Formats: sequence, C-alpha cells, structure tokens
Amino acid sequence: MVARIAFRPLLRVLSGSRKAKTWADLKLLLKERLFVRRVAAKDRDPLPPVLFQMATAYWLSQAIYVAAKLDIADLMENAPQSSVALAAATRSDARSLFRVLRALSSIGVLSQVDKDAFTLTRLGNALRSDVPGSLRAILITIGEIHYQACGELLHSVRTGSPAFNRVFGASLFEYLQQNHATGVAFNRGMTDLVSLLARAVLLAYDFSGITSIIDVGGGEGEFLRSILELYPGMTGIVFDLPNEFRLPTRAANRAQRCSYMAGNFFDSVPENAEAYLLCGVVQDWSDDLAVVILGNCRKAMAKNGRVLIVDTIVPETNSPSFSKLLDLNMMVMTTGRERTKAEFHSLLGAADLRLTRIIPTVAPQSIIEAIP
Repeated sequence: MVARIAFRPLLRVLSGSRKAKTWADLKLLLKERLFVRRVAAKDRDPLPPVLFQMATAYWLSQAIYVAAKLDIADLMENAPQSSVALAAATRSDARSLFRVLRALSSIGVLSQVDKDAFTLTRLGNALRSDVPGSLRAILITIGEIHYQACGELLHSVRTGSPAFNRVFGASLFEYLQQNHATGVAFNRGMTDLVSLLARAVLLAYDFSGITSIIDVGGGEGEFLRSILELYPGMTGIVFDLPNEFRLPTRAANRAQRCSYMAGNFFDSVPENAEAYLLCGVVQDWSDDLAVVILGNCRKAMAKNGRVLIVDTIVPETNSPSFSKLLDLNMMVMTTGRERTKAEFHSLLGAADLRLTRIIPTVAPQSIIEAIP
C-alpha cells in the first residue's frame, strides 16, 4: 500500500500547525518519512556476513539505550563534549563511555569530531528529551522491559504465552500499574510516539463532519487533542483506566471540548459518539478480547457511527514490512498480534462491524475504518 497524504487534511494540518506553533513537529515527520537522508558510508571496514550483523543488532540497540538513559544527547546539546566530561556528568566510567560513544559515532548517531570530542548528528537529535519527535522515553522502555522480554522469545514460541509474564511475573499492564517509574516511562514514550503518529493520521484522514469522538484507551490524550486542535467543531472524550490520566497544562484551552472519563473498555465505553478511535489498542489483545472491545464500541456508537483503528497491516505477500517484526514484539509482550487485512475483516465481522476502507499513512500504521 502506498502512504497517503490527502489534500484537504494536508491544508488543514498546515494551517493548524502554524496557528498552534507545532510546525516543527510536522516538519520533522515529513523529513523523516518522505525525505530520508542516508548516512554516508566512507572509509568503512569490511563487514561481517549479513546474517551475523542481523544477529548482533542488539549490540547497537543497547548502546542507543545507554545513551538515552544517561541523557547523553541533552548534555551535548550546545557543544561537542568529551567522554571524560560526559562521564563526570552521568557518574559513569569514562573509558567505557568513550567506547559506547565511539560505536554510536560509527553508525551516525553521534559524530566524533576529535580524538575525544563527540557531537550530535541529525539522526541522534531524536535522543534529546526536549525536541519535537523525541524518541528518548520510548527508547529507554525498549532498552529495558522490551529487551528483557525479547530475550525469552523462545519461551513464547514454545508455549504460545507472552515471554513478558515469565520474565516479570505479571502481564505487561499489571506490571506497569505495579511499578510506577516503569509505567511513567512507558506512558511518556507512547505519548511521544502518538504525537508523531497523530500528524500522520491527520494528513491522511478527513475528520470533517464528525462532531463527537471517543479516544478508547487514549492514555494521556495526546492523539485526541491533536485532532480537536484542527477540528474546532468537534468534542471528544479520552476513555481509559484512571491511572492513565495526566492532563498537560497545554491542553487547558481545549478542556471544554476534551474531557476525561475513567473506565474499562472490556466492560463498556461512553455512548452515542460518532467515532471511536482505537490507536494501538487492538494489537495489544487476543482476537477474543479484541472482539469484546470492538463489540462494546459497536453497541455504544451513534446511528451514523464508525470505528477508526490505527494499527499496522501485515502484508499477505513475502515482502519486507516493519509490521512483521512488530508482531514478534507483540508476541513476547502481550497476548496480541499484528494482523492482515483478511484478519481485520474477520475480527470486525465478529463484532458486527464492516470494514469499509484501509487508508495508509506516512507512518507504518494505517487507518482501518469500519461501520455497523
């Protein structure tokens, strides 16, 4: 499927971004997705076999995690820094940190500008915590709980059960509720990702005519607030467990149109909305539980209602796709999965819904629209 940017939503997003001073976010998304700049490979040593490189990719992922965890990017925001200075600031071993910085420089995350002086590259800038499109929080989560769970992938393959439960002694969402710091990092990371994903969705889907929307499992509500910002005639409700709500100050001007309601989507969802948004929700659950969530949306929606699922679509062909790797992550983390178009048809049918269209975006996720 070819990523889509619809003309009317594009004009609305461009206008809204200038008014809301979120142009930097949109510019980042378009640059990273449509105008990707490759890192030049000059003076490269011979590489080992490709399969070996694939098998050792976790060496790099953990080096990136260390840089994120130690706030390396924030510390070198204004000028090149030495490993000695960075080690003192992060209470690390200077020689060991130098080796991590050198490795990250070799792949373009950092740049080694002198024997012991490193600076950020455009690629590494997303490690900063204070920039539009920051990936720092989600990379910390990936480097900790995701990394540990993935180490037990074999357990999931042999048993059909999430490896996360074996490693941490609880399901993912139970663990996040029981461990506050981990839960905060996880939610912050998801909010950062959603802020970028919302831009991709808004560029592809025209929400005109929808006057009420429920963000089911919407967490901190970043996605819904992005929609309301561009569609002033719409009201919305963020619906999630009570511990997920952290209303940012910047949302105050939309408070009258954006409300928060606590509840469990396995029991019910708020009634009579025209649209029910499920971003990254359906993928977290088994087919049986996903049907319960979708069925509750079907029961609650207004007569002219629709469901909008934002998830990846697994190609039926033998083609490369991020969704196929993301599906492995879902296998070890939850009982959920990424699904094909045919599987979404079946899932929605079981909830008395009909898939009307699938709209690709400039992100890996697509918009799956369904009506009664």
